[in-house]
Amino acid sequence: MTSSNSAADKYRSYLHGEGERNTVWKFGSPPNYDVVNKLFEEGRSKIWPPGSLEEEVQNLVKTWEMEMFHKVRFDDNKTVDPEKYRFGLNGRKGVTLEEKRKLGGGYNSLLQTSLPEKFRCYNPAVETADSSHVAFTTAFPRGFALEVVQVYSGPPVIVYKFRHWGYVEGPFKGHAPTGEMVEFYGMAIFELDEESKKIVKVEFFFDRGELLGGLMKGAKSDNSLPPSCPLFKNTA
Repeated sequence: MTSSNSAADKYRSYLHGEGERNTVWKFGSPPNYDVVNKLFEEGRSKIWPPGSLEEEVQNLVKTWEMEMFHKVRFDDNKTVDPEKYRFGLNGRKGVTLEEKRKLGGGYNSLLQTSLPEKFRCYNPAVETADSSHVAFTTAFPRGFALEVVQVYSGPPVIVYKFRHWGYVEGPFKGHAPTGEMVEFYGMAIFELDEESKKIVKVEFFFDRGELLGGLMKGAKSDNSLPPSCPLFKNTA
């Protein structure tokens, strides 16, 4: 489903090599996943056999996530068909790559909500791609790890269950860090074009409260970010 062009990251393709020579990266260079890979390897509940369907799906999801967060130009994405691609969350109408970018991409598109604004502890409508990235990478300095815990069907329509987790070791939206692990589970459907093998449709189903509830357990403070907050490149 993906073909690695470098041994630099054993879980993600299309990070380095000749095929990425002209890729435009959001932060000027390819991201480094060493820290979150360590978190993943220490905390995963499954170790899938090399070459298994589960390993292939897990690597595809990690590669897709990397491209969605870090590649600026749509045509640089190797996992998706930029023209056909649609993204959906919890049954909402699918959006194009351009529409997803207008939502703020990344975390904002994954945390859409119909809650009235006064009840939104995290409001994707007012966050930018950069502000959301800073908020989550500050809260999870070791990254936010992802594993596939079960695959129910293989390509062209992949249905799988996933687990996301990280340790709240930094502040989040004015809440102090707790040091505790936050995790949540969800389901996803990835539909691939049978000829190109590229992703044309993605749907996620999960409760965003399982993530945000853990992030906001810490005591409320006046400062949501430390005085000098680095813009970490690591994600899941």
